[in-house]
Amino acid sequence: MKALTRGLYALVLTLFIHSPLLATEYLYKDELIHNAKFTQEINTLGTILYEKTGIALRLVMLKKLPDGMNMYQYENQILKTMNEPTILLTFSELNQQIDIEANDSSLYKYFNKKQVLSPVTSYVQAFMMGVFYAKSWDEFKSMMTNVDGTILPLLGEKAKKPKEKLAKYSAAMFNGYLDIAQQIAKAKGVKLGEEYDSTANQSSLFYVKLFFYGFVLYGTIMYIKRRIYKKRHQNEHN
Repeated sequence: MKALTRGLYALVLTLFIHSPLLATEYLYKDELIHNAKFTQEINTLGTILYEKTGIALRLVMLKKLPDGMNMYQYENQILKTMNEPTILLTFSELNQQIDIEANDSSLYKYFNKKQVLSPVTSYVQAFMMGVFYAKSWDEFKSMMTNVDGTILPLLGEKAKKPKEKLAKYSAAMFNGYLDIAQQIAKAKGVKLGEEYDSTANQSSLFYVKLFFYGFVLYGTIMYIKRRIYKKRHQNEHN
């Protein structure tokens, strides 16, 4: 697991030399990362997306939501100040909440909100979660429909050191930001450029999927071993 975690964070750990927060437009608020390179990457992608589609995709990274305000209220307070079509991707660390809201309901047709925020990365994982956690057939079908989540699987990775935690936040939120941008671009019939192609955000999720499949295989083997042990023990007792 440690090797997988190192692989997952390899592309982002080099970013964490602290520097002053730059003036920003698409990284609308950042109370967590405070890194010039991360800010630049978000702003570059946001600028390309806006120039080609006319849609502003903004990222907000909070330490904590304001007292007495929930995520929906906070996001809508910001969206009311936006004149252009705007989609807001918001993460609050201490509240452990992530959400995506838009200032025009027509914008939701350009991306799949449930898929982006899905906690699962594959149909195999979705099936396993549906079997164990779905409370109804409709809930099971929903789990099977909305897979390939690009934020929560990365946020679910364990990180003990501060730099690892910041790397996890950066990887997860950029991954989600890129996913939304790619979906909007595809719906609009435009290309964001080679460096933002459709496979760019899949490399990090490879490690999550690999770990999950390994975990499922390990669990299956242990279950079989326990059944065999109990059966043998019962036969010996008899």
